[in-house]
Amino acid sequence: MQERGKFSNKIGFIAAAAGSAVGLGNIWKFPYETGANGGAAFLLIYLLCAFVICMPIMVAEIAMGRHARLNPYGTFKKLGSRTWGIVGLIGIISGAVILSFYNVVSGWAFGYFLQISFGNLLQEADFSAFFTRYIADVGDNLLYSLAFMVLTAAIVLGGVQKGIERWTKILMPLLIVIMLILIVYGLTLPHAGQGIEFYLVPDMGEVTANTFYMALSQAFFSLSLGMGALITYGSYISDDDHIVNSAALVTITDTLIAFMAGLMIFPLVFSQGIEPGSGPGLVFVSLPGIFEAMGPGIGNIIGGAFFLLLCFAALTSTVSLLEIPVAFITDQYKISRKKAVIGLATLIFLLGLPSMLSQGAVGWLSEFVSYGGKSHDFMTVIIDIFSDIGLPLGGLLISIFVAYRWRMHNFSAEVSKGNPGFPGSRQEKFVSIMLSYVSPLVIFFMLMVIIMEKFFEVDILSYLF
Repeated sequence: MQERGKFSNKIGFIAAAAGSAVGLGNIWKFPYETGANGGAAFLLIYLLCAFVICMPIMVAEIAMGRHARLNPYGTFKKLGSRTWGIVGLIGIISGAVILSFYNVVSGWAFGYFLQISFGNLLQEADFSAFFTRYIADVGDNLLYSLAFMVLTAAIVLGGVQKGIERWTKILMPLLIVIMLILIVYGLTLPHAGQGIEFYLVPDMGEVTANTFYMALSQAFFSLSLGMGALITYGSYISDDDHIVNSAALVTITDTLIAFMAGLMIFPLVFSQGIEPGSGPGLVFVSLPGIFEAMGPGIGNIIGGAFFLLLCFAALTSTVSLLEIPVAFITDQYKISRKKAVIGLATLIFLLGLPSMLSQGAVGWLSEFVSYGGKSHDFMTVIIDIFSDIGLPLGGLLISIFVAYRWRMHNFSAEVSKGNPGFPGSRQEKFVSIMLSYVSPLVIFFMLMVIIMEKFFEVDILSYLF
């Protein structure tokens, strides 16, 4: 039996787990969600959701993984039953499918980095038209996404310490340094103060029920909960590690990166008079215009640095997404890490081709199916099912499993290994209440809202508020 990998120390685990959580969702999605949902008010609610609702589930995932020392499927099966193992298997499949389209978007970011740094992207007359043409260009996208998958596989191939831990320790500080440089630069621009005011001065009159829903959704997904990534990483940590403190540090790091992303982007956006709620195109369509306005040279440097940052953020997540199925294959079938990584990376890359082709290259994939009153491309369908539905479902089932199948006394015993004062403490009472009652109810409600709105055009929130 081959020896399982492990992190060398607590810092290695926190860097890897934070890297798993930090990704395109923090740098790309969080700013446009904040811009579209009230600015500073959304930020406050997002932080509340991350620490109150989501962090207890993170503690549960890490504790499950450390106790079982297995992948998500093996963990649910060992602590529960073969039937519960299906929950872990769903998480593994969700992670693999999410990686298939995540890698495509990562390829876009890598291509933009090259096009801005060494190409003529900033000389385009219409950035929206360029982006539409760009994502439909199979040649470039195939090359860039393949390069990204090869890099991801190379890091995972190095194992837990020499691959994942070593590179996340390098990439995470680099990511923060680049963000700080862009933040400082953005604060020097005209009208940057308006962006800071929008982002940091709450206007609670802008808050609606939908604001709470979107903030909770963003917090849940940005922390990589529900698909077994933190169960997998938890299986590599020492019994002496303080799980609650580690989960708190991962949550703090993840939310700090998201906060910094807003601090970086909103001064840039307001300096050019761009609408902060302009949606998903904020990064790929709006920001190139800002970099162009900076002038030749400085615009290429700042723009290239931004998309390099986006690549770093994406890479720390793609590494963890690939590690989930790799751990499953090596644990359950005793296949070597090398064979598992090469085989799975190839399979997942091929699985991502329909998502790549659905952005305008192939007509029937670009209008794959209709629901919720409109047509959706293949990538959107995959995101709706495996991300927007699959991850909340995984989080819901993890809460139920720990509270009512594994039982809270077993959970507390595991957490107390690195934290002797946990049993009977306020921490234990808080986590127990959240896992047993609050988190499952809130996530179930969120899941129902997502399903009814996305697939049946029924806005539950409008009926309740």
